[in-house]
Amino acid sequence: MTSDMTASSKKQSAGAPLPSFAATRLDGTSTTYNGFDGKWGLLVVYRGKHCGRCKKYLNKLESMQTAWRDAGFEIFVVSADTIEKAKSDVTEFGWTFDIACELQEADMHKLGLYVSDPLTPDETDRRFAEPGVFCIRPDNTVQIAAISNGPSARPDLEELLDGMIFTIQNDKPARGMVSAS
Repeated sequence: MTSDMTASSKKQSAGAPLPSFAATRLDGTSTTYNGFDGKWGLLVVYRGKHCGRCKKYLNKLESMQTAWRDAGFEIFVVSADTIEKAKSDVTEFGWTFDIACELQEADMHKLGLYVSDPLTPDETDRRFAEPGVFCIRPDNTVQIAAISNGPSARPDLEELLDGMIFTIQNDKPARGMVSAS
């Protein structure tokens, strides 16, 4: 069995700063992610409008938004979708968290995300990022990086929040920082 390292991104390192990336807000303005202004942050990368599992996940996030904010987290959600597709989902589902779109493939790779081609033109018309969920410390370093190569594996938002509350209350460091030698 051989491995093709050119087909995947380097995983995002725990304890390292999350790279900045550009996206487009739903009002059409450009934004650059550079952290959460000294606050804890939850960054969710979703596949896009074509993904039913993403909608279910983001609906759950919407219902838990107050709990995440009460725990001290800012929330930012992003996809590679066009602005039209992202606006359509926000209108249909009533999501009120900070959401952006038009994430570029180079930035997907910088974040260590898996990138997929659409299976059919009916799915979507562009490459897209597979799911990624990041909990970011106030200094913009990665506390948790949960990156999936498909739509079926994502962290449970209730368990993740419970764990993050414990982490914050007990001042736990990022884990998983031992490299292969």
